[in-house]
Amino acid sequence: MKKSALQTARAAYQPKLPKALRGAVKISQGEATQSIADQEAIKNLFPNTYGLPALTFVESTEVTPSKTINAGVILSGGQAPGGHNVIAGLFDGLKTLNPENKLYGFLLGPGGLVDHKYIEITAELMDEYRNTGGFDIIGSGRTKLEEKSQFDKGLEILKELNISALVIIGGDDSNTNACVLAEYYAQINAGVQVIGCPKTIDGDLKNSEIATSFGFDTACKVYSEVIGNIERDCNSAKKYWHFIKLMGRSASHIALECALQSQPNICIISEEVEAKNMTLDEVVNYVADIVAMRAASGDNYGTVLIPEGLIEFIPAMKNLIAELNDFLAHNGAEFAMIKKSAQREYIINHLSEVNAAVYASLPEGVARQLTLDRDPHGNVQVSLIETEKLLGEMVGRRLSEMKKDGHYNGKFAAQYHFFGYEGRCAAPSNFDADYCYSLGFNASMLIGAGVTGYMSSIKNLTAPASEWVAGGIPITMMMNMERRHGEMKPVIQKALVKLDGKPFLAFAAMREDWAKSTSYIYPGPIQYFGPSEVCDQPTITLQLEESK
Repeated sequence: MKKSALQTARAAYQPKLPKALRGAVKISQGEATQSIADQEAIKNLFPNTYGLPALTFVESTEVTPSKTINAGVILSGGQAPGGHNVIAGLFDGLKTLNPENKLYGFLLGPGGLVDHKYIEITAELMDEYRNTGGFDIIGSGRTKLEEKSQFDKGLEILKELNISALVIIGGDDSNTNACVLAEYYAQINAGVQVIGCPKTIDGDLKNSEIATSFGFDTACKVYSEVIGNIERDCNSAKKYWHFIKLMGRSASHIALECALQSQPNICIISEEVEAKNMTLDEVVNYVADIVAMRAASGDNYGTVLIPEGLIEFIPAMKNLIAELNDFLAHNGAEFAMIKKSAQREYIINHLSEVNAAVYASLPEGVARQLTLDRDPHGNVQVSLIETEKLLGEMVGRRLSEMKKDGHYNGKFAAQYHFFGYEGRCAAPSNFDADYCYSLGFNASMLIGAGVTGYMSSIKNLTAPASEWVAGGIPITMMMNMERRHGEMKPVIQKALVKLDGKPFLAFAAMREDWAKSTSYIYPGPIQYFGPSEVCDQPTITLQLEESK
């Protein structure tokens, strides 16, 4: 297979590890833990894996012989830069424990476990994928491990291959499934450990023990590069407003980080919209007023960053979508039989009066997108809603009204962009290459320690990698109860942008100036070779969050 010059050079990169993982390790146990909310409900659902202590690995001089271990690994959900390095770290860690250890990869996500499709990951195969983007070493998938029949079917192949530990690399829903699987296997004494790894470019899988999910750093740097390029074009042509939608369905972490890196004229933060109880019209007016203000200074151009999940954070829209999700969860088959021309009226007739009025007020295209196929959790696929075009068109109409009233005397032309898949499979930044390798190596140490129901945790991430703190956090600690498919279910709580957090406050302190002036920053492409301050820096979000 022919490789690019960068692929060849990156293959030789040796990721950095925390000092505690470079030799023999021992465990330091913390206090017993509890779930972030709904403690009694979570405890009752997870009696075998609830309340476990947080673990930290520390350096040791005692080398403990390790029995032979066969482990399995699954890539679950959407891709995130660095997934291959998690597997590389896991592979190398297992071989460090005992050269006879084996690692099996289940193909195309959790479905590979259920369908008994797998490969053995060998040293030769692993070397082809070190420090590369994507999940193509074994593929990924979105099958949910939720049913006892799936657990039992998976256990058949685990027993056949003598696998005693399974690592699930995924986001909040995938790790929720890992937690459920760990509990079931513990309950039936299956002899199979289950360990999770925190993956999602959205950045919404984090807490006091998980500083950031892997892939967020790389994806934000990729998006910020192209946002910077658009800003340069915008500042050169001086005639377009660019509306840029960014991935981040349930939280605005990507939009916020990209704003901090590129300093656009406007960045909308969904969590703030919800907190201020803003209507869609108020969001439109906010953007239109800034466009008019810049036009008054002769600047008929600018950039607007929009999180893809914005629609769901507008309270009236959020209420509508929640009712739609519940209604279609129970009536999806009937709805599918309705002629397309009659679907809008059918929905209006079956919603509450308030939500029916909101739905009826929406443009035909947006209304239709809200009733398209749901995701595997029964939710609206917000990435299919062209929020950037909706906002741009509504801003254009508002500006026309302002012009008639003498409050706007500029020219408005919009360009639309959605940056999503472009950032998911990029070659990982040095930070993500190191972080992911450490997460995987750390997972092997958790396997060696014989624990289950834990997530691999690497902390102190703004320090040099040698000073990172490795350990494990019980997955139950991150869980709460939420409504899914019309029922209350245990899930890992998503981490939203905190409006009193340092990253948002830093943004809020600067955004008025960015709106008035043209303060663009052009981050440029990810750098892999060169000075540490150019190549190894984590996200601005992480630096602000961990600053004292």
